Amino acid sequence: MQTFQRIFAVLLCLFILPVVTQVSAATPDPTEQLRPVVEKVVSLLKDTEFTKRPIVEQSDVIVKIVSERFDFQEMSKRVMGKEWRSLNAKQKEQFVGLFTNLLQYVYINKVGEYLDKKVEFTDQRIRRDRAEVKTLLVGENNTIPVSYIMLLEEDTWMAYDIIIEGVSLIRNYMEQIRSVLRDKQFSGLIAMLKEKITKLEAGEKDDV
Repeated sequence: MQTFQRIFAVLLCLFILPVVTQVSAATPDPTEQLRPVVEKVVSLLKDTEFTKRPIVEQSDVIVKIVSERFDFQEMSKRVMGKEWRSLNAKQKEQFVGLFTNLLQYVYINKVGEYLDKKVEFTDQRIRRDRAEVKTLLVGENNTIPVSYIMLLEEDTWMAYDIIIEGVSLIRNYMEQIRSVLRDKQFSGLIAMLKEKITKLEAGEKDDV
């Protein structure tokens, strides 16, 4: 009887293992999808000819690149939290446009701060349709951990949050936006975003 059970177990494994391998192989690799986008942005920002161009032109180029792997709609939805449901279609479109515009400057500034460092992709964790791609910005004196939180949309992994040194970009903006909505409502939030973007387009520093 024990011999039969062992044979049955072996046969079961022979049938199951190919299926498991096939499913795993069919899942896209988030690191390999994200890597070329990050490396392309870093390469551009290290190009002195590119960085001589007006900041508005730089940001337009960068946002086109990162849009391949960054879901700004999902970012906007998450950063608004429960308030997202109370917005009409026009308000959602307006917020997504402005928030995307703001983030492109923030991303350029953040990446620009670490151009003396080497980007290393170190690990990834996948749980169903969510993934975390871990990277390190390695310099001579310190190393900065940066993680990209991604969502699988059909066969494409799209980032909807960036965590730098343990600080979530989405959570940080969520708190700011919640405060503005409470004090100044949606119209005040739109005015604040436009003001920040105007400063950044002019090359001014802002507390973003």
